[in-house]
Amino acid sequence: MEKIKFGPDNLIYPMPAVLVGALVDDKPNFITIAWSGTACSNPPMITIGIRPERYTLKGILENMVFSVNVPSIGLVKKVDFCGIFSGKKTDKSEIFKVFYGNNKNIPLIEECPVNMECKVVHTKELGTHLLVVGEITETHVSGDCITDNIPDAKKINPLIYAAHQMCYYGLGKKNAKAFSIGKEYRIEKL
Repeated sequence: MEKIKFGPDNLIYPMPAVLVGALVDDKPNFITIAWSGTACSNPPMITIGIRPERYTLKGILENMVFSVNVPSIGLVKKVDFCGIFSGKKTDKSEIFKVFYGNNKNIPLIEECPVNMECKVVHTKELGTHLLVVGEITETHVSGDCITDNIPDAKKINPLIYAAHQMCYYGLGKKNAKAFSIGKEYRIEKL
């Protein structure tokens, strides 16, 4: 199969579409972020890439805490809205029902099935974006998204972003069981 060169490009899928929250001037504000991912399991850490001019970053750096809220596909209009309009000009504090967990400086979104309270442990300038590494200090999961005492990805139904198509997707069907299907593979000796 022929391969087409695209030059340096980020083509890691799936790319989450998450809502990052912070208090900015004592008001909750949320921004849509696609550059986000797991960074460490112990202690649990997450990364977000955010442009320095973004309004929400002001609150993150002032308070050194933020939230990562995982929206379901049913919130796609609100998620897209938060990515289009800046909190500098649009008050986004009333878009969602906000709650606070352990840290009263971290606004969380009740409508999102997963919410993570994070404290900033590192920042690094990387060109167009500032990388923020946050330690997850608490995770909240909606009760109706739990099966057998664990978070259920199908019930969470997270929103996924495809940058090049500029589209949102949901999860597809389960393909195989992890740490199991690979045991069926056998390497043939030549």
